[in-house]
Amino acid sequence: MNIRYRVELSQSERNELTTLLSGSKHPARKLKWAQILLATDSGASDDEIAMWVVVGGSTVTCTKRRFVEGNL
Repeated sequence: MNIRYRVELSQSERNELTTLLSGSKHPARKLKWAQILLATDSGASDDEIAMWVVVGGSTVTCTKRRFVEGNL
């Protein structure tokens, strides 16, 4: 079953993720999540995001799913 998760970030969420990426040291996993969510919000496809962030397609899908379900 192929479920598509739609990520729509609010302006405050975008600002928080952008600050996270430009700020002090954070775990690499958090930075990848922020990159994935920002790229998804900008309309990039899962394959493009996986290539840009250098992760697998399942990581993109799981990150989007976790965000939509409120677990991220």
